[in-house]
Amino acid sequence: MSENNPYIPMPVEIAKIIDEVDTHDIKTFRFTFVNKDDGQKFVYLPGQFAELSIYGKGESPIGIASAPTDAGYVEFTVQRAGAIVPGLVTSALHDMDEGGRIGLRGPLGHPWPIEFLEKKNIVVVGGGFAFTTLRSLVKYMLHKDNRSRFGDITVIYGARTPGLLCYKDELAAWEKRSDINTVITVDKGNETWAGREGFVPAVCKDVAPSPENAVAVICGPPVMIKFTLPVFFELGFSKENILTSLEMRMKCGIGKCGRCNVGYKYVCSDGPVFSLAELEELPRDF
Repeated sequence: MSENNPYIPMPVEIAKIIDEVDTHDIKTFRFTFVNKDDGQKFVYLPGQFAELSIYGKGESPIGIASAPTDAGYVEFTVQRAGAIVPGLVTSALHDMDEGGRIGLRGPLGHPWPIEFLEKKNIVVVGGGFAFTTLRSLVKYMLHKDNRSRFGDITVIYGARTPGLLCYKDELAAWEKRSDINTVITVDKGNETWAGREGFVPAVCKDVAPSPENAVAVICGPPVMIKFTLPVFFELGFSKENILTSLEMRMKCGIGKCGRCNVGYKYVCSDGPVFSLAELEELPRDF
């Protein structure tokens, strides 16, 4: 992004494409910067997002799925939008091949509050596709240079079916680690699934993470969040210690268009990360 003009994107090249799910509508794109200086300037933290632009199609705000500790590239996990009318940008991106080039402007928004999370036990709860910036956070915390900065880490992640789980190789690697408690669940398994079955809220209640010196970071479909929050209230988590991201409300990225506002807050510039206590002060239109 130009230092003088935040609307000018940086050119990036698709270095790798990973097909994440059985339905083939969610892919992770690994980008490298065409200009080395742009890559050095692109300094971000977990929870931030960027605008991906394709000439003649438009641009779309997407959460950053890689971690700042991933050197030399940045990743975005993108769902092909529009069951009836295809999303112009996401569909065009899904139709591109490795070696193709697009524009990227960012990083944008406020990240997960890393300093607030330090020395605390972290409970990460995600559902389905809404695990991208959570993955960024977990990868960042697990890095050898950062792990000692955080307490116990628990990850509870679920999807409707095993084939809809994202980042399967990383999840398997996390399950083998002793410094993170990884709980993976699906609503309904198949003939090859040997893991846990159950909805995320019920699994959270079963795992019952302690609220002592703990922060819960929750992202997922609205219905999942609706039934998960009461579980954490029952466990004793305060609204100040429950964080979420309003990624679905992001628009221009810098708060100028005004279309991301929730009351007096602009999701693009004031968020997308908010505590539940902060959201309680805003109109209930998110």
